[in-house]
Amino acid sequence: QVQLVESGGGLVQPGGSLRLSCAVSGLTFRVSTMSWYRQAPGKEREFVASIGAPTASTNYADSVQGRFTISRDNTKSTVYLQMNSLKPEDTALYYCHARPILGPRYWGQGTQVTVSS
Repeated sequence: QVQLVESGGGLVQPGGSLRLSCAVSGLTFRVSTMSWYRQAPGKEREFVASIGAPTASTNYADSVQGRFTISRDNTKSTVYLQMNSLKPEDTALYYCHARPILGPRYWGQGTQVTVSS
């Protein structure tokens, strides 16, 4: 059974930082491309960042480039999203996504990030 469990969300003031984690089980993590997506109220889910396997090449949405950093620890089967200089428009439900080499793709249940003073 594949599980993606996000954590680390919360309420933060503008300009603050948060670090999201996504712990993965049930698939071969080290060869899976991992991504973060987000969905704000009333908006469609959008891509935030991805990290490939095995090269760990990264890709970011323009809106978070330079502020967010995605990373992975294959020994812990965990992917991270370090979010700095947070803005109110970053408020959303953040989802972890796994794309194995073969087979279906998987989503986590989401973790809420709220940026507000």
